This record gives sequence, C-alpha cells and structure tokens, in this order.
Amino acid sequence: MKNSHSSLAPLPAGEGNSAVLGAPSLQARAKRTTVRLLWLSILAALLYFALRNTPLIEIWNTLKVLRISQFAIILLINALVIALMTARWWIILRAENPSMPFLPLVGYRLSVFGLSYFTPGPQVGGEPLQVLYLQRNHGLSFARATSAVIMDKLLEFLINFILIGIGAWAIVRVGLIPENGIRLNLSLIGLVVLLIWPVVHIILLYNGIMPISRILLRQPFIQPDKKSIRLIIVAERMAAIFCRKHVRAMFLAIGASLFAVLGIVAEYYLMVSFLGMKINAIQVFAALTTMQVAFLMPLPGGLGALEASQVFALGAFGQPASAAISLTLLMRARDILNGGIGLLLAGRGFNNKTNSHGD
Repeated sequence: MKNSHSSLAPLPAGEGNSAVLGAPSLQARAKRTTVRLLWLSILAALLYFALRNTPLIEIWNTLKVLRISQFAIILLINALVIALMTARWWIILRAENPSMPFLPLVGYRLSVFGLSYFTPGPQVGGEPLQVLYLQRNHGLSFARATSAVIMDKLLEFLINFILIGIGAWAIVRVGLIPENGIRLNLSLIGLVVLLIWPVVHIILLYNGIMPISRILLRQPFIQPDKKSIRLIIVAERMAAIFCRKHVRAMFLAIGASLFAVLGIVAEYYLMVSFLGMKINAIQVFAALTTMQVAFLMPLPGGLGALEASQVFALGAFGQPASAAISLTLLMRARDILNGGIGLLLAGRGFNNKTNSHGD
C-alpha cells in the first residue's frame, strides 16, 4: 500500500500551473472577443438600418452640383459648430477639473451624435454614453459626470429654445400658420412656458432649489432610497453647486452655445444659397425651425419628416420641391459623415478599453 500513490508523480515545475492559470486567461479573452463582436455588430446594424432607406445615389448627384470649395465651407462651419458645442461641455467640466483635455471630448461628442442619429427617436439618448466616457476615461464619479451632462443639456436647451422661439415667431410672421385664433394663442402661451423653462431651472438651481428632485420625492410611488433616484438627486445638487460656484464658467458656456447656434443658422443659409434658393432672414429662421421639429419625430435622423418639413416650408416661400429635396440630401450627406465618424470612434474607443483591461 505504501506504493499506492507512487504513480501520481509530481507535475513538472510550472507546467501544470501554467495550464491552470492559462484557463481563466483564455476564458477572459473569449469573453472580451464576444463582447467586442457584439458591440461592433450593434454599431454595424445601426448604420445599416439608417442607410438602407437613404438615397445615396441622389445624395451623390446633389453633391456633384456643388463646387468643392462650397462643400469645404459647409464642412468647415459644421466642424466649428461641433467644436463650439464641445467647448460648452468642456468649460463646464474644466471648472471642476482644470486638467480636462478638449480634443477627446470632440470624439465623445461625435460618438454621442452617431448613436442618437442612427437610432429611432428624437436626437437625444446618447447622454448615458457621455457619462460613461467621463467615468471610464477620466475618473469622474458617476454622479459628477451625470451632473456635468445635466448642465450641458440645460445650457443647450436654453439656447436652442431661444432659437425655436425666434423660429416660432418667424413661422407666424411669414404666414406658415395663420395669425389668428384662440388655439394659436394658447399654443404660443404653452410654447413660451416651454422656452423659458431652462432659464427658470437655472435660476432655481442658483438659489439652491432643485425642482426635479422635489417633484420626484413628492410622488408616492417613487422610493427615495432607490439607487437611480439618489443618483438624480445628487446630480441635480451638484448642478446647483456648479451654478452658484462657477457663474463665470456658466456664462462662458452659454456664450459658446450661442455661437454654436449662430453657426447652425449660417450653415443653413449658406446651403440654401449654394443650391440657388433666395430666401430672407425671417424665412431662414422659419424653415430652420420646421427642420428642428422634424428631428423630434421617432425616426432615425428624422427620415421622411425632414424632407416633408423642408418641402412644406420652402414651398411656401416659392421654392420648388426639387430644391428642398436637394437641401435635405445635402444635410443627409453632412450628418451621415458625422454620424459614421462617431460610430467608428465609439467602436474604436470600446475596443481600446477592452484591450487595456485585458493587458
């Protein structure tokens, strides 16, 4: 019996241990590869879903009408608009994190746009990706990253709602909607309330009043100790602290947002001009507002709604439907370019992160 275990010779040094230790590594690599392929498949599916009904040939024919210099000007102004939108977010972040870099935020902004543009619904929804980037790549806590995104969206809505307000006035002024009727007056009152809400919200936050938190806590069916509710409350509290502590940064961010909107207006006017249409400034604001409303439709990139809005608005100004369609095709070319770059950056950033975890 003393030799009963003699056949169980010891394993060569390191041989058995490496096999055992290698198993989790192989499993981890297989898991990372699976997750990476799943993520890339989702991005590819989004791109296919958005492009399958997009008239790529018509877009190319429209682009051929433009001179290279004209298309370059449009891309340059669009790049400036993206940089200004990013600058608003960067100013907010830099107030609390002076070392926050600018250029990576541009990539994040494009990734968020790509996710929002190629998915059904209004052009929002990529905000969680902004939070994820800040938390994962720059070490911000989830609550602090969320509060920065909340401030960014509040200031974006503040300026965009001002533009919509001007556009609503322009729509009535140019006759797209009759200037009489009680229903119109009630609609305008509702619009005014909606437009001033970002201003009211910022003022309330500055004075230490957190309206979203108060509304949530007063609902009997909401559990205050739930993690998601606590996160919203903490994020809004941080946004309130930002409003009181960084007034200068807030106004700088508002200024960046204002210049971004002016860039959007200038870009739209140049596209209309390059396509040979003649409309005045009031008509530009009216047509631009109908375009913004179209992007609120639950369709990828406002597909169909955008074309209908521009045919309706520009047709009322005496422009042929073919010219309006050409304008929307030009917009599609610009947005597909930006969204495609955004999806590529999102996929590349995800791959880089999974690789860094594996090393």
